[in-house]
Amino acid sequence: MISLIIPPKDQIPRVQKMLADEFGTASNIKSRVNRQSVLAAITSVQARLKLYNRVPENGLVVYCGTILTEDGKERKVNIDFEPFKPVNTSLYLCDNKFHTEPLNDLLIDDNKFGFIIMDGSGCLFGTLQGNAKEILHKFSVELPKKHGRGGQSALRFARLRMEKRHNYLRKVAEAAVEMYIKNDKVIVSGLVLAGSAQFKTELGQSDMFDQRLQAKIIKTVDISYGGESGFNEAIELAADTLTDVKFIKEKKLIGSFFDEISRDTNKAIYGVQETLTALEMGAVETLICWENLAINRPSAEKASDTPADSADSENTQNNTYETDTNVSLLEWLADNYKRFGATLEIVSDKSQEGAQFVRGFGGLGGDLFYRD
Repeated sequence: MISLIIPPKDQIPRVQKMLADEFGTASNIKSRVNRQSVLAAITSVQARLKLYNRVPENGLVVYCGTILTEDGKERKVNIDFEPFKPVNTSLYLCDNKFHTEPLNDLLIDDNKFGFIIMDGSGCLFGTLQGNAKEILHKFSVELPKKHGRGGQSALRFARLRMEKRHNYLRKVAEAAVEMYIKNDKVIVSGLVLAGSAQFKTELGQSDMFDQRLQAKIIKTVDISYGGESGFNEAIELAADTLTDVKFIKEKKLIGSFFDEISRDTNKAIYGVQETLTALEMGAVETLICWENLAINRPSAEKASDTPADSADSENTQNNTYETDTNVSLLEWLADNYKRFGATLEIVSDKSQEGAQFVRGFGGLGGDLFYRD
């Protein structure tokens, strides 16, 4: 069974050459059955890769091999797909199972954070989403240094120096809008300013810095380096804050849900059947789902059409739908929520609000677009 993960910046020809080398090595396997199985799997992977001229934007994942079904029969599996987010791992393994562990990081966090790394030498703009960091743009700058000249020369050089700093801050502020605001909307959950001098503080306080971005500043950190090394250092120094941001966002989301219920505005929905019905009507604006929701999706068909069962279904919500034991409700929601015009928020039970949401409302609910 072959597990192959190709990161975005890799090249298909390089991977094909690696597979050709593996094919040569596998030809020496002594066991005829194992040898034929491995060679067949490698050949299938090579054929899959021929369908791609280049590695997709988010990378490429291929699983190929023979598995045993529940009834003990062998079935060939050949799967290739582009992950929904960039994958940073490069992997090739051939053994007795498919390795999906490297993809787990893609499911950890959907929040994207912006980083501005600036000092007297230049500025770097980057983002961090889960464990995937990306450098969006960077540029260098030459600023005049302080000197010991006196008299009128000192005033003139000081004025030039201040003008250069001002222009530098303006350029950074304008570039930040290009990097982090799209279609008049901020595209990051939070913004970290980092640097080794006072530039970062001046930027955050400057009138030139867009107010929408100022509102997103979650931390300002001092770092020893500029550029990519400074980016990595800033990520480490801001790690606790980034975790707290998700925690706070979750508390606010569920707190707002509770508030709608307490004020009886009819803008909150909860319960599996009620929520799914509202979702299919296109009435749910924000769908809130517990990350460990362990129930299967009710099927669309009623359990019974008899009058007695219909009467009971008005009082007992579990009698209304049959359970489809093959489909996880959480997976189905993740695959289909966009079809109904909703946004999906996956929450934990780590906060007090999250724990109450799971205990009191079963871990599934939502905010509606309008009142009933």
